[in-house]
Amino acid sequence: MSDPRLESLRQAVPELRLKTEPGDLEHYGRDWTRRWTPAPLAIALPGSVEEVQEIMRWANANGVAIVPSGGRTGLSGGAVAANGELVLSLERMNRVLGFDPVDRTLTVQAGMPLEAVQNAAKERGLAYPVDFASRGSCSIGGNIATNAGGIRVIRYGNTREWIAGLSVVTGTGELLELNRALVKNSSGYDLRQLMIGSEGTLGIVVEATLRLADPPPPTNVMLLALPSFEVLMQVFAAFRERLQLEAFEFFTDRALEHVLAHGAQQPFEQVYPYYVVAEFAIGDEAREAAAMAAFEHGMEQGWIVDGVISQSDAQAQQLWRLREGITESVARYKPYKNDVSVRISRMPAFLRETQKLIGDSYPDFDVVWFGHIGDGNLHINVLKPDAWGDADFIAACEKVTRLLADELQRHEGSISAEHGIGLVKKPYLLGTRSAEEVALFRGIKKVLDPNGLLNPGKLFD
Repeated sequence: MSDPRLESLRQAVPELRLKTEPGDLEHYGRDWTRRWTPAPLAIALPGSVEEVQEIMRWANANGVAIVPSGGRTGLSGGAVAANGELVLSLERMNRVLGFDPVDRTLTVQAGMPLEAVQNAAKERGLAYPVDFASRGSCSIGGNIATNAGGIRVIRYGNTREWIAGLSVVTGTGELLELNRALVKNSSGYDLRQLMIGSEGTLGIVVEATLRLADPPPPTNVMLLALPSFEVLMQVFAAFRERLQLEAFEFFTDRALEHVLAHGAQQPFEQVYPYYVVAEFAIGDEAREAAAMAAFEHGMEQGWIVDGVISQSDAQAQQLWRLREGITESVARYKPYKNDVSVRISRMPAFLRETQKLIGDSYPDFDVVWFGHIGDGNLHINVLKPDAWGDADFIAACEKVTRLLADELQRHEGSISAEHGIGLVKKPYLLGTRSAEEVALFRGIKKVLDPNGLLNPGKLFD
C-alpha cells in the first residue's frame, strides 16, 4: 500500500517526479561514506523553484524531514537519509539560466554539475576556477553547501569567493534572493555567506549567480620527489616565492602505489617517500627560467631528489592523475577519512606531531596521506584491512580522531577543512567551534527552519 504521505505530496505537487524503487532509495539515500544504511521515505526530483517551495510547505504540514541532495559525492555523511527522510534531489534543475558579460557572472540552477559549469564559463571565454577530482559528478549546489575547496584554493580560494548571489528556499518554503550579484552591498547581514557551508541545514540552494575569472594562463606541471616529510614546507616556500602557483599538492608513496595499481603510469624508476604535484603559470622565457631555477635550488638544498616537468597537455594530465586518482583508487578499502586544516604558518609543527600520532596509532593499518599543502589542508585516509569488520575498524579510527581533534584544537585548526561536518565529524565540532558559537548556530537554524526539518542531525543535534 502506498504511503499516505506520498499520496498527499503528489496532490500538493502534481507534476513532481517521485522515485520509490528500492534501488533508487539506496542510490539517493547515501553519499560516498557508505557507513549508514540508506532508508529514505522516497526521492523527490523537482523541476522548478516553485516545486521545491511546495515540497517544503508539504514537509512542514506533514512533519517530514528533508535531505537536500546534489551529486552525493560528500565524505562526511551530509547527504545521508537513514531515518525515513524525503530526499530532495536537485539533479533535474541543471541548466544555465543567464550570463552577464559586463558583470562577468553566470547564473545556474543548483543541480548543474561542476564540470558543466566550468564548460559553460569556458564557452563564454571565461573560467569558473574552483576545481577538484569529482568535478564530473558533484553539483554546484553541493559545492556551495560545503564551501568546497579543491586543488586550486592556493590561487583562487574556496567556493565562497565566487558566489555573487543565491536563491535559497528556507525551511518554511520561503524564497530568499540573496545579494543579487552586487559587488558592494553594506546593507545589513550577508545571508548569502551564511548559507555557504551550512550543509543544507538552513535552506536549499536552488539557483546561484557565480563570478567568473579570466581564462587561466598557460601552465606547466612538475612532479617532484622529496626525501622526507620535513622538507615539504621548504619546497612550498621556495616555489611560492619564485612562481605563480596554480596548485601545490602532495602525496605519499603509499598513495602512489594505490594509484599505480589502478592503472596510472610509474613516473620514476625508483620509489620515493613523498611527492609534490606543482602547477604554475608559464608563457614567457622568464617564467620558464624561474621554474627551472626553483627546481635546481631545491635539488641543491637536498629538498628535491628527482623530478619531471610536463612536455605536453597529455603528460600534464598523466602527472595530475597521480594525485587526482587517489580517492578512487582506495575507495574499495572503505577508508576512514580525516580532512583537517591549520594555518599555513603552523603546518610544519602540525605535520611533525600528526605524523608521529598517526604512525604510533595505526602501526598495522595502511595510511594514505595527501593534501593541499598550499592552503594548510591535509587528507589522512586509513584503509580498512579485509579481515576487520566495519564497526571495529571505525571504532579504532575514532579513538585516534579524538586525539587528532585535541591536537587541532591546540593548533587552532579545523576538524573539517572542506568536506563539511555532516554525521561523521559531528562529535568533534566543539573542538573547532566554541559552545557559544554552536549555541548561535542553533538559534539561527531555529529562525530559518523552525520545525527542524532541513537535514536534521547533520552538523549538530
